Amino acid sequence: MIAKIINSVLILIAVFMGAKQGWNMLTAKPEMLEMFGKWDFSKNAVMINGAVTLLAAVLILFPRTFVWGNFLMAAGILMIICLQLLTRNLKGAAIELPFFLLNLLIIYLQYPLKNQ
Repeated sequence: MIAKIINSVLILIAVFMGAKQGWNMLTAKPEMLEMFGKWDFSKNAVMINGAVTLLAAVLILFPRTFVWGNFLMAAGILMIICLQLLTRNLKGAAIELPFFLLNLLIIYLQYPLKNQ
């Protein structure tokens, strides 16, 4: 029971952060354009990445698409980690690592409201 409550809280945190970051990318906030601009992402590419991140956050909320949503979000975070490492920014990659591990932990703990 406590594990389900903890997992539910972790899911809400991941969905909130994914929705916030996705919205910031979708609306092309200057800080997002600056970060992705280092890797030659166009404004449209950042907006598409934001739409995918928002979609992933919504998919996490439903039992049938729970794993796919977590997979999409983890893949997006892994892409950012790889791009940070490509530019030799270890601090940036280290900052993203807990968010990547959060999605993997949520997948491991499974959907908390699923009927057993």
